[in-house]
Amino acid sequence: MKAVCLLSGGLDSATCLAWARQQGFEVYALSFDYGQRHRVELSAATRIAEALGAAAHRTAKIDLRVFGHSALTDDIDVPKGRDEAAMSADIPVTYVPARNTIFLSFALAWAEVLEADAIVIGVNALDYSGYPDCRPEFIEAFQTMANLATKTGVEGRTKVKIHTPLLKLSKADIVRLGAELNVPFGITHSCYDPDLTTGHPCGQCDSCILRARGFREAGVVDPTA
Repeated sequence: MKAVCLLSGGLDSATCLAWARQQGFEVYALSFDYGQRHRVELSAATRIAEALGAAAHRTAKIDLRVFGHSALTDDIDVPKGRDEAAMSADIPVTYVPARNTIFLSFALAWAEVLEADAIVIGVNALDYSGYPDCRPEFIEAFQTMANLATKTGVEGRTKVKIHTPLLKLSKADIVRLGAELNVPFGITHSCYDPDLTTGHPCGQCDSCILRARGFREAGVVDPTA
């Protein structure tokens, strides 16, 4: 069995890769250099793919800065120090327009070439920042489209299933699962606005706050803290 796993370099995607390996998949990790301000995550992705035994790891280069309109790809401040109510009030400026749709399309292309019947993505519908492309409705719709869009699908050689093992887990549950799967937390990177010189996380963006809360509630020490 082969699976393409989207690998950002963060806690969630690393846990997904470890989960896929546990399920018996030969895992092909796919990362994206899309003009994100936190490109340090790509170095983390490389380390994770090697540490967790990915069969291959590729980084696709696309420049979503041409569209901008996101704090991750444009000259917009990353929100800091927000509480949970503020995070969930609306879709935040860290949302990158259509990002998961674009990423899943690339993953689908590689899956077709590999004749893989699985794509793994670390979307989450509980402890997330309000992104519309993390919802189960989106994943279901994309999976339906995926099996209409490829030569291997039309010919009946593959039927792609999109696996979302973290979809209904809290951040603490994800940390617990990662610990059970021996995910090397110390080499993961979650921050949206790291120090450009050292790569150290800011500790105040939504992603840092959610990560810290997850480790705290799981009773696990975050080695990157």
